[in-house]
Amino acid sequence: MQRKIIEIDEKLCNGCGLCVTACAEGALQLIDGKARLVSDVYCDGLGACLGECPTGALKIIERDAPDFDHAAVSARAQACACPGSAPVVLDGDSGASSLAHFPVKLQLLNPAAEFLHGAELLLMADCCALCYPQVHQKLLKGRAVAMGCPKLDDLEKHIERLTAIIKTAGLKKLVVVHMEVPCCSAFVRAAAAAVRRAGVNLPLEQITISRQGAVIDSGPVRDLV
Repeated sequence: MQRKIIEIDEKLCNGCGLCVTACAEGALQLIDGKARLVSDVYCDGLGACLGECPTGALKIIERDAPDFDHAAVSARAQACACPGSAPVVLDGDSGASSLAHFPVKLQLLNPAAEFLHGAELLLMADCCALCYPQVHQKLLKGRAVAMGCPKLDDLEKHIERLTAIIKTAGLKKLVVVHMEVPCCSAFVRAAAAAVRRAGVNLPLEQITISRQGAVIDSGPVRDLV
């Protein structure tokens, strides 16, 4: 079948490896000092790696290739990922913790991870986990979570990763949890941008946490989507 897929110009590739770390699906690998496509089935054709290449060695083309294989990507991630990024499903109902998976940082989440499929996803600013005392009971229970900092992190990378998750996982709902400070509301705009780029009709909600640890606002996000 004809589909979009990555192509690498070996003459331009300097072996920096930035594209390898930018590819959440693990489709790229450094071999003999050059970036290589490990297998067509691991490449989703979305091009998250393109912006990381300093030499312009990568581009998206259309050619005959087998379809992107979610199951193969998930199996590869579990087999060879580093311990900090390998997906792990947790009980979520044991003790006081309602956390149902690991990792939780947005940039470490594999869009093809099984715990994301059909999930209600919390996009949570890091500080909320410390400020809101009922984070496990009121927010995490029954949901997947992706965490980051809308002020200090690369927001464009977060939008790209979130877009890939939305396209791949078939989320049921996206809920943004952020602090009351103005810079933190950037996560709401980032989530809305990801929904638009993904081109899907996904319910988007937001929850605002005060610095004193109370929910001061919540509801659907309509005007940004």
